[in-house]
Amino acid sequence: MFEQKNSIAVAYIKRGKGLLKVNGNPIEQIMPETLRLKIFEPVALVGTEKFKDVDVRIRVRGGGNTSQVYAIRQAIAKGIVAYYQKYVDEQSKREIKDVLAGFDRSLLVADPRRCEPKKFGGRGARARFQKSYR
Repeated sequence: MFEQKNSIAVAYIKRGKGLLKVNGNPIEQIMPETLRLKIFEPVALVGTEKFKDVDVRIRVRGGGNTSQVYAIRQAIAKGIVAYYQKYVDEQSKREIKDVLAGFDRSLLVADPRRCEPKKFGGRGARARFQKSYR
């Protein structure tokens, strides 16, 4: 499970014939085009030959378009690393991990930022009501 803001993406990776699906739809149907390119980043970095013999099915919910796309790309990246660790060998897993981390660390490490709760004495988490002496 991979979170980005309010989006949660879960990737199921198993042996197969190279399917890439998001919520049951082919990954090529994701709009807009610029965000689709973001999803293909881990595939392009690792190489399509590594995805040839695996099926990737992703469930994503919550958040907005951009947040979902970043959750999907993180799910793909972390999922392929976990697959290679479990079913292939440690050496190829380390190579994949180094390539992904060298390009963009957010592919493997989640963004921990969350919304800070509101406190009393002001209208937000940090803002205070204006002080008046009369």
